[in-house]
Amino acid sequence: MNPLQLARQRWQAWWQARQPAADVHLTTQRNVYIVPTLAGLAFCGTLGVLLLASINEQLSLGYALTFALTGAGLASMHTTHANLRGLQMDLRAPEGVHAGDDYALELRLHNPGGARFGIAVSAQLEDGLTEPAWVDVPALGHAVLGLRLPASRRGLCALPRLVITTRFPLGFFRAWSYWRPASRVWVYPRAEPTPPPFPAQADAGGADAAGSRLSTTGTDFAGVRSYRRGDSLKQILWRKSALALDQGLAPWVRETEAPLARDLWLDWRDTAGRDIEARLSRLTAWVLAAERLGQPYGLRLPGRELGASLGPAHRQACLQALAEVAA
Repeated sequence: MNPLQLARQRWQAWWQARQPAADVHLTTQRNVYIVPTLAGLAFCGTLGVLLLASINEQLSLGYALTFALTGAGLASMHTTHANLRGLQMDLRAPEGVHAGDDYALELRLHNPGGARFGIAVSAQLEDGLTEPAWVDVPALGHAVLGLRLPASRRGLCALPRLVITTRFPLGFFRAWSYWRPASRVWVYPRAEPTPPPFPAQADAGGADAAGSRLSTTGTDFAGVRSYRRGDSLKQILWRKSALALDQGLAPWVRETEAPLARDLWLDWRDTAGRDIEARLSRLTAWVLAAERLGQPYGLRLPGRELGASLGPAHRQACLQALAEVAA
């Protein structure tokens, strides 16, 4: 390891110890930094020229102008630092996305003091800072700011470091603070755009009622019944229910049924002959397709099996299992 890499690792270790990961961030005197911008440096150079000219020419008004502008610059520095200091922030953990998509990061800013203007938040990615998102926070109020960040690789990924900056009011100084979120985001494999049909099931021929289950929704008409809590409004027979509603009775609901559907098993072995990412992409597409069709499905991966089920929780568990497969 060369000295530059060693120094960089020590700097990162020192910085991470100084800024522990957390989903809540408070800007204080300890973690707000400030430096002059190029405009600020030019302003300081102008003040130096004015001071030298006033000394050489013994201009009283020159002294007055120089000191007045110096005071304005110092007041600007104090205001820029105070515009960021004392701001409280927290975030909501983002929902899972597929590789190649963007995920939404929602930040909430809480202001216990006077109004804050020109607050910018950007994320520090491997290829540099993202475009900042800007927000003003009213006095004793709150503001919500959103960032859209790319999900490049699958797995349970840490959120990038956030940089909160401001140059208010004159742009002569830049104050900033770093924030390391503790939350993570699930990045699922990217689904194959046009997957083939579901794989043939080994036990598809000898199915009996014990190996099948009824769908929660159907399309075949099976009769009518009284309304029960949780029924969809689309199932209500409004014309037939008009008289019942006038009499204070429950409306009539169309009863439907669906044929028995066998559990579908999505097996890692059914994608043999492709590279790992392509296999994961196909399995992901099959999971999403089965969920859309309301077909109970299970997932078999190397060293892991998820039993057949249906619903958002099962879909998320399957997608997370696919995201965790080692490359």
